[in-house]
Amino acid sequence: MRRETIQAINRFRDERHWRQFHNPKDLAISISLEASELLELFQWKHSEDVVGVKTGQLQDELADVLIYAAMLADDLGFDLDEIVMKKLEKNVRKYPVEKCMGRSTKYTDL
Repeated sequence: MRRETIQAINRFRDERHWRQFHNPKDLAISISLEASELLELFQWKHSEDVVGVKTGQLQDELADVLIYAAMLADDLGFDLDEIVMKKLEKNVRKYPVEKCMGRSTKYTDL
C-alpha cells in the first residue's frame, strides 16, 4: 500500500484522537468484523447476484478491511508490500504449480 494512503488513514484517525482505541487486539477484531460485513453481502446469494450489483457496498466493506489492516501493520512496524511478498514466496513453496494446477487441495494434503 502506498505510504501516502497509510498517512491519510493515520491522519483521519489522529484528527479524531482515535489512536487510543486502536491497539493491536482491537484492530484485529475490527478486521474480522469488517470482513464479516463483506461476507454478509454474499450470504444466501450467488456471487453474480452481488458482484456488479452491489459494487459500492463491496468497495466500502473491502476498504474498511484494508484500512484496519493498514493501521495494524503500520502500528506494528510492518511494511505491507514486504509482508505480502514474503507470504507469496512461502505460498509458492507450499503450492508448487506442478502439484496444484487447477486443484483446491490444501498444501498439507498434496
